[in-house]
Amino acid sequence: MEKDGKRILFLLGELLEFCDEDDKPVEIGLHIGKRPIFAAGNVKSGGDIAMLQYCQGNKYKSLQLMVNHDDAVREFAYAEPKRESLNAAEKYKWHVVSIKNDWQKVFAFDK
Repeated sequence: MEKDGKRILFLLGELLEFCDEDDKPVEIGLHIGKRPIFAAGNVKSGGDIAMLQYCQGNKYKSLQLMVNHDDAVREFAYAEPKRESLNAAEKYKWHVVSIKNDWQKVFAFDK
């Protein structure tokens, strides 16, 4: 929409797309028009596996990163019952970062 000679966007209080699992690569393709060279996902629901596989299929060198939320003290520890994301990371040789072991700081207010 245009207002006072400027193009503006409105944020609506509704969900236009639910972007998870196999829909993530589709949405990435629609929004950026090509495969990314970097993608990061979270261990939680297996919802980022397809996105990381899509990124890995790039003809250029690419980086896939899976964040393991394993620090119940500083953040939240949650895991998938069957370890789908971590198993995929091992199978496809993605980099896994452990919040518990690899992050000095989780939030800006951490000491």
